[in-house]
Amino acid sequence: MQYRTLGRTGIKVSPYGLGALMLATSIGNPDPADSARIIHKALDAGINLIDTADSYRDSEEIVGKALKGRRDRVVLATKVGRPMGDDPNRRGASRRWIVTAVEDSLRRLGTDHIDLYQIHRPDPDTDVEETLSALTDLVRSGKVRAIGTSGMPASDIVEAQWVAERRGLERFHTEQPPYSLLDRGIEREVLPTAQRHGMGTLVWGPLGQGMLTGRVRRGEANDLRRASLVRHLGDERRIDVVERFVALAGEAGLPMPHLAMAFTIAHPGVTSALVGARTMGHLDDLLAGAEVSLGDDILDRIDAIVPPGTDVGRLDQAYAPPALQRPDLRRRPARERAAA
Repeated sequence: MQYRTLGRTGIKVSPYGLGALMLATSIGNPDPADSARIIHKALDAGINLIDTADSYRDSEEIVGKALKGRRDRVVLATKVGRPMGDDPNRRGASRRWIVTAVEDSLRRLGTDHIDLYQIHRPDPDTDVEETLSALTDLVRSGKVRAIGTSGMPASDIVEAQWVAERRGLERFHTEQPPYSLLDRGIEREVLPTAQRHGMGTLVWGPLGQGMLTGRVRRGEANDLRRASLVRHLGDERRIDVVERFVALAGEAGLPMPHLAMAFTIAHPGVTSALVGARTMGHLDDLLAGAEVSLGDDILDRIDAIVPPGTDVGRLDQAYAPPALQRPDLRRRPARERAAA
């Protein structure tokens, strides 16, 4: 396997990383022993990057137990920021929460350091200097090797880089955004911004939340979980586009997942694509396409189906900034509107 440098950290990672969300018993694989076998199979195949999060239920514990005796050969990444219960202070990117959460993650992972510690989603209630200051202390203490973000808009990435330089703090070395054949919006600003600042990019959702597996087809409901997912997304345009990609994959002689994965790692700004294998069969299918490389003719045809920098519909897990969630941030007060 050809390894890639993670931004300017000097850390080498595989072009496929193992996302551990689906290894949590209550979300994905119900058998921790089977999840351990999946992790070992991925490591044996040359994957050296494992990404989890404190909010992925028992995923950190499962990963930690599976890595006993193999920890030193793994680039271990986890995340902080999603709610951990009802307490309003057990979430976000405040110093108060970060210094507590990292100890919890270290304990669950059974390790004395985290290779990549990421802010799971932007926290508009916390000054980025506060966050970077806390993370800098963790790096200097040896508990964390590098820091990153997930779902951060390009403007926030630039602000964080400026603050780090101005205050002499550790800077974010990575960003983890969604990216797939259906979700190309990050090509417009996020990927170029990350490249300009020397950041590595670990993309999630390369199979479009299951829509690019080849098992989600128009008029077919043989997989009820996937059918429910399609209804949840509620965007028929995505199904229309999937059908066109299925046809293209057939013409190229590739299974649909191989086309989808090869596309994501073809972008020069993408360091690694995270695969969320729930079963050994899923992992085997994806590993079989690890060496697939797409020619310019196929990439041109992909661009003709979904133009660069555009999304087809919207991922339900994508980050929505406050300006889109809160009406008061995009509407003048009623009194001002009436006076106008």
